[in-house]
Amino acid sequence: MKRLLIVLYISLLIFVLLSCHRSQVHYYGVTNNWQFKQDNSQTWVPAKVPGGVHTDLLLNDKIPDPFFGDNEQKLQWIGESGWTYKTTFDADNILENEHVELVFEGLDTYADVYLNDSLILTADNMFRQWIVEVKDFLRKGDNNLEVHFQTPEKIEQQNASQLPYQLPDPRGFTRKAPYQYGWDWGPKYISPGIWKPIYLQGWNDLKISNVHVYTKGITDAKAKIVVETEIESNSKQSANIILRNNKQKQSNKLSLETGTNVFLSEIEINNPKLWWPNGMGDHPVYSMEIIVQSGHSEDSRTVKFGIRDIGLIREKDSIGESFYFSINGIPFFAKGANYIPQDNFPSRVSDDKYRQTIQNAVDANMNMLRVWGGGIYEKDIFYDLCDENGILVWQDFMFACNMYPGDSAFLENVRQEAIYQVKRLRNHPSLTLWCGNNEVDEGWHNWGWQKSLNYSEQDSTEIWNNYINIFEDILPKTLHTLTPYLPYIPSSPKIGWGHKEALLEGDIHYWGVWWGEEPFEMYEKKVGRFMSEYGFQGFPDLRTLDSCLLTEDQILNSTALLNHQKHPRGMDLIRSYMEREFPVPDNFENYVYVSQLVQAYGIKKAIEAHRRAMPQCMGTLYWQLNDCWPVISWSSLDYYNTWKALHYFVRDAYKDFLISFEENGDEVSVFVVSDKQQDLQAVLDVKIIGFDGKIKWQNQTQVNIKKTRSDIYESIDITGISNNDHLITALLMDGDSLIAQNLYYLGPTKLLDLPSINITKEFIPIPGGFQITLSSDKLAKNVFLTIDEEGHFSDNYFDLLPGEKKPIDFQTENPEIDLAKKLRIITLNDIN
Repeated sequence: MKRLLIVLYISLLIFVLLSCHRSQVHYYGVTNNWQFKQDNSQTWVPAKVPGGVHTDLLLNDKIPDPFFGDNEQKLQWIGESGWTYKTTFDADNILENEHVELVFEGLDTYADVYLNDSLILTADNMFRQWIVEVKDFLRKGDNNLEVHFQTPEKIEQQNASQLPYQLPDPRGFTRKAPYQYGWDWGPKYISPGIWKPIYLQGWNDLKISNVHVYTKGITDAKAKIVVETEIESNSKQSANIILRNNKQKQSNKLSLETGTNVFLSEIEINNPKLWWPNGMGDHPVYSMEIIVQSGHSEDSRTVKFGIRDIGLIREKDSIGESFYFSINGIPFFAKGANYIPQDNFPSRVSDDKYRQTIQNAVDANMNMLRVWGGGIYEKDIFYDLCDENGILVWQDFMFACNMYPGDSAFLENVRQEAIYQVKRLRNHPSLTLWCGNNEVDEGWHNWGWQKSLNYSEQDSTEIWNNYINIFEDILPKTLHTLTPYLPYIPSSPKIGWGHKEALLEGDIHYWGVWWGEEPFEMYEKKVGRFMSEYGFQGFPDLRTLDSCLLTEDQILNSTALLNHQKHPRGMDLIRSYMEREFPVPDNFENYVYVSQLVQAYGIKKAIEAHRRAMPQCMGTLYWQLNDCWPVISWSSLDYYNTWKALHYFVRDAYKDFLISFEENGDEVSVFVVSDKQQDLQAVLDVKIIGFDGKIKWQNQTQVNIKKTRSDIYESIDITGISNNDHLITALLMDGDSLIAQNLYYLGPTKLLDLPSINITKEFIPIPGGFQITLSSDKLAKNVFLTIDEEGHFSDNYFDLLPGEKKPIDFQTENPEIDLAKKLRIITLNDIN
C-alpha cells in the first residue's frame, strides 16, 4: 500500500510539472548550405544569406569588383538575368509545434518560393516581410527550399504595356529600392537576392506578433505609458499578460479570441527620464518585457522605447506658415543631413559601419537625419543607434522622383508595406516624422512630365488620382491607425524651389545653387522655413579614389573617373564654381583637394545663413551625409566614412554656439547664434588682422547671449581695409573656455594675397595615436594633413593663424608610423 501511494505521488508530481511547463515560440534560422545559379546555367555555387547575386558572384570570384573602374558597364548582364537560390534544412526540432511559419524578412524583389517542390509564396516587394504557414509542407529529415528571382525590368516592361500612358520612369512599377537602378550619385546595380534573414518560427496556443509602446502623458513626477500587444491565438482561451520594466511588474488577465487580438495596458513610470536629441540632453532608452501565458504556452517580447513628446508645428504667421519641430514642448533648430543607403548592396553593410556612420553624425553635432525616399527602410540597428545617440529620424516612405500606378494590387501592396514598416519602426524614440515621398509632388508640378510624356487630360487626372490615393489616403490613414501621435507630410518639399512661396511655408529643397548655377551668395538670400535639401559636390579622399581607379585613370575626364561621376554636368559645375571662388590647380591631387574646399565653402555659407535666420528658419539638412560607393558626390563622408572637408566644416557650423558674419557695404555684422536653452554671459573678442599677424583693429566685449536666438553683437567698419591680405577673427569665451570661433575674409579666396609660409611640426605619441602641433609664421590657408595610412585627424582643412599653436590628434591602430616622414601638408598658399 505504501509503495502504491509513492507511485501515485510521483505520477501526480510529474503531471503537475508537465502541466506547469509552457512551450515558447521557437526560432530556427535558415542560413546555411545555400547555393545559387543563373537561370540558363546548370552550375550551382555557394551563396551567403543574407546577401545578393552581385555579392555572391564576387565572393566566388566570378566577377571583378563592381565598384572598380568602369566595371559597372560590364556587369549589367547580372540584373538582366533570372537567378535561383536553394538550400536544404532539417526541421525535425520544430515540427512538433502546432504552427510552423517560414518568415522572409526581405526578398529582393520578384520571387517565387518553393518548399519541397510546392509553390508557397510569390513575393513582389523588397520592403515587406513575408510569413507563410508551412507545417503541411514540411517533412522529417531534409527539406528543400528554392527561391526563383525574376528580372525586375522585364516585369516593368510588361506592366508598362498595360497602361495607355508612360510613367516618368518604369521603376515606379516595382517596390524595390529606386537608387539601385542608378541615381546621379550611384551606379546601376539591380541586384536580386535574399537580402534579409530567413527563419522558421514554431508556436502552439499563442504568439505575440507585435508590441507597441508609446507615451500617453508626461509630468515631472510620472509618465503614463501605453503598451499595445498584438497576440495571435489559435483558439478562444484565457491568458495572462505580464509587463516588466526595471523593478516594476504588472499583471492582467485577458480573454483571447481565435485569430488576432489587441490588448491595451497602461503602466506608470515614476520620475521619468525624458529622451532628448543630441545637444539638448540625455537620450535614455527604457526596456519593457511583455510576457503572455496561456495554459501550456508562453511567449515574450522585450521592447525598447523612449519617453518623449514630438511635434511638428505648422502655424500661420506674418511670413507665411511655420515649419519646425518641438521635443517635450521645446522648439529646437534641426541640424543634420540627408542619409542614403551605405552600399549599393545593403546586406553587406556591417554593424561596425553603421556605428561609425552614426557616430560621425554625432561628432558633427547633428541632431537629425532624413532617411531619403529613394533608398531603403533601414535595418533595425540604424534606428537603435539613432535612439542611443539622440539622432532624430525624418523617415520618408520609399517613393522618389516618379509617379506610380494605381491598380488595386499595387495599392494593396503599398498598404501592406506601410503597415509592416510603421509597426516595425514606431517604438523608436528617434522617429520624428513620416513623409510620403521625395519630390513627387514637385516633379509633377514643375518638371514638365505632362508635356514631355504627352499626357492627355484624362491621363493626367488618372495619374494624379493615383498620387492622391497613395500619399493622401493610404499612407496617412495607415499612420493614423498605427501611430497617430507622429506627424506626417505627404511630400518633401512642399513647394518647388523656383516659386517664391517655397521660402514662406513648408520645407524647401533649394537647388538654385548647383542645378540652377546660381552663385553661393544666393544661399544667403534664399532661406526658407526649413531647408530639407541643398548641396554641392566634392571629390572623395584620394585614397578612396585609389580603391576604385588605376593610377593612370586618376586624371580629369578619364573614362573610369567619369563612371564615378554620375551627374551629367557634375565635372563642369565643379570647375565652374571653382573658377568663381578658388584657384584652379593643374595637378590632380590638388584639384581633388580644392574641390573639397569649394564644396565646404558653399555649404558652410548656407548653414550659417540658415542659422542666422532663426527663428524664421528652423532647420537645415544638407544633401548628403554619405555615399553608397566610391564616387564624386554631394556627401560629407565618402564611401569609407572618411571625412571630407565639408564634414569638418559642418562640425563647427553645427556647434551649440555659432559666430557668423554678414557683410553690407562697408560694414560687417557679427552674429552669435545659440541653440542652448539658457542665457549665457560671455566675452566676444573680435579683431581685424593682416596675414602677417599684425592687429589692425580689436574690440573685446562682455555679451549676454540669449537662449535659442540669433542676434548681432558687433558691427565693424571695414572702410579702408585692404580686402586681399586682411581677415576678421572672432572668439567667444565662457571664462577660460573657447566655445565658438570663426574667420571672415574680406575678399574672394582666389584673389587673396596668400604669403609664403613656414609651418613647424611637433609630434607626441598619445594613447591611440599621435598629437601633432602645428604653427606658422604667417597665415596658412586651409591646411590639409594627409598620410597614406588608415587613421583619422581630429581637425583638417583649417586656417592656421600667424603664431597660433594648433594641436591635432591623429587616431591610428599603427603606433609604429614614422609620422615625421609620412605626413604631408598641402595648403592653398602652395597653390594660389
